[in-house]
Amino acid sequence: MSLNPQYEDIGKGFVQQYYSIFDDPANRANVVNFYSATDSFMTFEGHQIQGAPKILEKVQSLSFQKISRVITTVDSQPTFDGGVLINVLGRLQCDEDPPHAYSQVFVLKANAGTFFVAHDIFRLNIHNS
Repeated sequence: MSLNPQYEDIGKGFVQQYYSIFDDPANRANVVNFYSATDSFMTFEGHQIQGAPKILEKVQSLSFQKISRVITTVDSQPTFDGGVLINVLGRLQCDEDPPHAYSQVFVLKANAGTFFVAHDIFRLNIHNS
């Protein structure tokens, strides 16, 4: 496979679609459809999870309802297997908590004309020093 020349558009489109689903409490569980049952990894605040069923479990365990999100940047790179590496920087506020900066990295893998999230790393950018 070769580099996907549409990597910028794919990255921005994916981020918009992913967060519109994740940020809607009534629709949040549907983010599981972005992941593979066995070939997806998520690291959420240092906790690693493999596979869509376990990722769904984690998403459903989150206690907040409302999310307000401001995306600062979406940087994308093509991968040599036709996928896309995406780095997101932004700020989010959950329920009535104070807003926090966050970063999230996705690796999309090509799969039969579409993509799935092979890797997802999420961190709030909080420094306790």
